[in-house]
Amino acid sequence: MEQQKIFKQMIDFQKTTFDNTFNAMTMLQEQTGKMVKTYLDQATWLPEEGQKAISEWVNTYKKGSDDYKKAIDDHFKKVEDFFAKIG
Repeated sequence: MEQQKIFKQMIDFQKTTFDNTFNAMTMLQEQTGKMVKTYLDQATWLPEEGQKAISEWVNTYKKGSDDYKKAIDDHFKKVEDFFAKIG
């Protein structure tokens, strides 16, 4: 029983660490996205196709990050369920 408690604490610690790191990365990405948007709004010399490509790149990165977060959360849930079953 003590081992299960230790494993749960380890998983909780890892999840908290991941969440905090991911949130910091997300804040940085949002700030970068805002800077890119401001730059694109002022870059009249850049063709519209180029602006669109850069905007799509930013959106694709955001979607990839969201998908990654969801996958990690799902896996943490599976690990938590596994330890709940054996306990």
